Amino acid sequence: MNSRPASENPARVCDIPMMPSGFSLAEMLAAMTIGAMVLVAVLTIYNSAERSAAAVTGRLDVSRTPREILQRIAEDIDRIVSSGSGAQITIQNKYDHLLPTARLTISRTYTDRADREQKFEEIIWQTSYDFESFGDGLVLYRSHSGIAGEDKLLDKKKEDWEKELFVPLCGGVTFFRINAIKGDKLQDKWSGPLPAGIEVSISFAEPYKRVDGTLDVLDEEKIIRTIAVDKTRKIAFEIAAPVDANDQEQTIGTDIGEDKESPSGSPRKIEKVER
Repeated sequence: MNSRPASENPARVCDIPMMPSGFSLAEMLAAMTIGAMVLVAVLTIYNSAERSAAAVTGRLDVSRTPREILQRIAEDIDRIVSSGSGAQITIQNKYDHLLPTARLTISRTYTDRADREQKFEEIIWQTSYDFESFGDGLVLYRSHSGIAGEDKLLDKKKEDWEKELFVPLCGGVTFFRINAIKGDKLQDKWSGPLPAGIEVSISFAEPYKRVDGTLDVLDEEKIIRTIAVDKTRKIAFEIAAPVDANDQEQTIGTDIGEDKESPSGSPRKIEKVER
């Protein structure tokens, strides 16, 4: 019987090639299960981070729009009032479809050669009920008129009636109120000399119905800004009189050295007790 040489490959016995063994079905299922678990965990973390980012972005967007509106109103007041004399501010507040609305008129006039008062520039901010949308809300409008144009290039091509159109800026406003500041009090109506400042409140939050039937918004949902009307005015500061240190020490010493009297106002007497 012939013996097989040691160098001969056993895989070639009977000319039948032997294939290397692969992964079993159980191993493949285990690998797919682990991969699916890792993928689900990664997707869960990604969705959570995406929701957190969307919430932060939504909060920033909600507060960004009203703050930009308040900044624009402050710029209009500062530009017209500080540009010269003849500036006037008119404030009106009312309810439109039970929603609080307001109208702010900032104007500046001049006297022509015929000694007649003419409108140099006028800006109006106001809200009106939105009849086109399905939900209850207000639309904020802004108009600019007068001989002083905001854009000299575009205003030249406009007719007079086109310059006085109210331009809608945004919708969905649920609260808009403007008050004039007079001392420590707020005035919901103003017409005449310029107030020291105005307080503008705006909100886009969901309103609730009050006892009187009108709609209102929670105070924490309102964006409020106090705007100084004339920033160049002189402010009268009240300075308290300085307190002398010697007088203060004498007062303290007097308080400590005083003898406390009895409630009756007379000194106590020691009575002798007989035993």
